[in-house]
Amino acid sequence: MSVEYAAEQQSLRRVALIVGASRGIGAATARAWARRGVAVVLAARDQRALDSVVQSIRSEGGSAASVVADVTEENSMRDLVHRTLSNFGRLDYAFNNATGGPRPAPVADVEASGFDLALSANVRGVFLGMKYQIPAMLESGGGAVVNMASAAALQPAAGLAGYVASKMGIVGLSAVAALDYADRGVRVNVVAPGPILTERLTAAGEQARMRLADSVPMARLGTAAEVAETVMWLCSDAASFITGVALPIDGGMTAGQRPPQGRT
Repeated sequence: MSVEYAAEQQSLRRVALIVGASRGIGAATARAWARRGVAVVLAARDQRALDSVVQSIRSEGGSAASVVADVTEENSMRDLVHRTLSNFGRLDYAFNNATGGPRPAPVADVEASGFDLALSANVRGVFLGMKYQIPAMLESGGGAVVNMASAAALQPAAGLAGYVASKMGIVGLSAVAALDYADRGVRVNVVAPGPILTERLTAAGEQARMRLADSVPMARLGTAAEVAETVMWLCSDAASFITGVALPIDGGMTAGQRPPQGRT
């Protein structure tokens, strides 16, 4: 293979950046994209966890790189996109999946520092991601961004002041970005998952999982793979006329109330 042909093939390969990719939904999305031939850049704060996911992708023949990044630091997010372009020459898709915030508590019991952390990690983190991702996509001829919110942004829950406020902020920020770039080839959408079976819920125990599943009209928890497939669909040509939406992935929770069915 000639150097020129190899360079051309590299430039044609789609490239996805997944922020918050060390585990859970982010890691599942990175693996799913890589299986479809997309080169993936994984970002998070945990280098060891990132390396483990990258190795698993490469062992299946995928193309992956990792970058340690902090979504609250502008220089870190700027460097993340720069290193993505240095590694793969372009950016087509971005999934801003990192999240943070205080433990659940009534509003008056939430520490101001915890509330600030939720806004910084979630709203500011998504803002900084898009600030540098979108120009890179424009240089590549267009692209798609998906930002992680929550079903709680569409149907708030008690005790989650910082989380709900920041996830609602992501929905609004994403809508503005979608409008800003709708005629320039960059689409921006939001996924809003309900209860998803990730490491945290696995560690919570069977009783906690059963209680959560009982609150879902479909009577089960979602999977990281289901969220990953939705993220990839929103970035694909199949969703080419969709921008500015917040899409629930919640088994019907935000559709309304359904009487408990009980377990047989």
